[in-house]
Amino acid sequence: MRDPAPARASGTPRQRAQGAPKAGVPGNPWQHGAGAPAAPGDGATARLRPPPPSLIRPAVLGSVLATALLSAIFLGDGLGVNLLIVAVPAALAAFFAARAAGRRLRPWTAAWAVGGLALLAVPALRDAGWPTFLAVVSAFALGSLALHGSRTWPGVLIGSLGLFDSVVPGIIWGVRGVRARAEGSRARWGAALRTTLVALVLLVVFGTLFAGADAAFAELLGGLVPDASVGEGPWRIFLFALGLAGALAAAHAAAAPVRWDGITVRPGKPRGRAEWALPLIVLDLLFAAFVILQLVVLLGGYDKVRDVTGLSHAEYARQGFWQLLWATLLTLLVIALALRWAPRGGTGDRTLVRAVLGPLCVLTLVVVASALRRMDLYVDEYGLTRLRISVAAMELWLGVVLILILAAGVFGARFLPRAIAVSAAAGVLAFGLLSPDGLIAEQNVQRFEDSRSTAIDIDYVKDLSADAVPALDRLPEPERSCALRVIQNDVLRADTPWYATSWGEARAREILEKRPVKGDARDCYGAGREGTRDGYEPDDDGYDPY
Repeated sequence: MRDPAPARASGTPRQRAQGAPKAGVPGNPWQHGAGAPAAPGDGATARLRPPPPSLIRPAVLGSVLATALLSAIFLGDGLGVNLLIVAVPAALAAFFAARAAGRRLRPWTAAWAVGGLALLAVPALRDAGWPTFLAVVSAFALGSLALHGSRTWPGVLIGSLGLFDSVVPGIIWGVRGVRARAEGSRARWGAALRTTLVALVLLVVFGTLFAGADAAFAELLGGLVPDASVGEGPWRIFLFALGLAGALAAAHAAAAPVRWDGITVRPGKPRGRAEWALPLIVLDLLFAAFVILQLVVLLGGYDKVRDVTGLSHAEYARQGFWQLLWATLLTLLVIALALRWAPRGGTGDRTLVRAVLGPLCVLTLVVVASALRRMDLYVDEYGLTRLRISVAAMELWLGVVLILILAAGVFGARFLPRAIAVSAAAGVLAFGLLSPDGLIAEQNVQRFEDSRSTAIDIDYVKDLSADAVPALDRLPEPERSCALRVIQNDVLRADTPWYATSWGEARAREILEKRPVKGDARDCYGAGREGTRDGYEPDDDGYDPY
């Protein structure tokens, strides 16, 4: 969000010197200390905070109350499209509060907001809990960045969690605003309350009559209206309070954002060229020697390496993937520390930094490619699992980070913090939309179809989510029923309302209703016994698929 246009200076010279806003005009949320200069004992955080926002507007209050009511109604039965339903009025509350404070929409703010809402589509599409968790956490971080407008490293890192800082101030702001507006408008509040009660009574009375008159309408109404019992009262009250506090925090952050960009990190003491460059040049040479061998393997020369090491494809892949992953992470740490203490004397020093760190980034990209190739070999041998697809996705994202660092070395690092945050959010979104459980099931089923001598690991795939049902449905019997028995029990017995049901779960229910599993669990003791998800044969004595 962009700062409002600076108003023409007015008032006394002392007021103009302090940056005091004109009476009746909301203060600039980015003008720290406007109207309330920080006292000497206030600490460093006082310089980051804008003046308190004006009284909460009716539009903001209405959106906040809508968020709280929808949270109490829809969030008690699971996660699905209900997160988007609740997020829309919360976003409107923040929008109205920002507009009242004079903030204008900026491209980066719009990108954060759209990205956050897009991430909330993952729970509506996928049944698996782990990509849903990543998507919800990432959506919260992007929403916080949209409200605070951060752009530096401290701003992006702290600003992604900055919404927590607005919870208590937001509640106080809301209580004060409601109390101030209610003092002179009791008649209007009474009329609004009476109107709401009359509307609810009419809906209940006539809805009950129409439901009793037509079974189809009763079924439709039962599907749309959430079930609520007296025993769920405390849980619904908690969700109401959670939605209320969250929406107030978002609105307060939009009206008076903390400028986390004001936190400065002092650069390290620059080192001499030889002292700084020599260790990194040695590291470059070590990377180059390793990469030469990796290029031989990547380009199809594995037979030569096997003759020397005596390792199979899977053993070679298992031996080195985790080491290469840690090497990538440590290289990023080395680059960050090297930039902190890099010489900064002029053009020659900048050229030296690029000449030393540029090749290190390029060589690390080859390490990333080698790690991914090793994981590919291992998956071909033993199948895909959640751990393997997760670490492979992380390694791929680290490669993207290296490319962004290379681009920053050429075009400047102004957008690097936000670009890395965007790449992380985009990776989480793509990871959720691609359905990792579905990919795991698809890969394992494809391996089984290509080579019937390789048994599918029933003991593993039966614990996947409903997203895996379309792929597992292709298995022959008895493997199909053994793989789907647990999932069918979870899906068909679940009485989840429409707003908490994902598209993956709905599709799985449709498939299993048309083709339910056959036989019983005793048929599954001999199916999939040779599955080796960890690369080792399971113990025959302790094998129990259920």
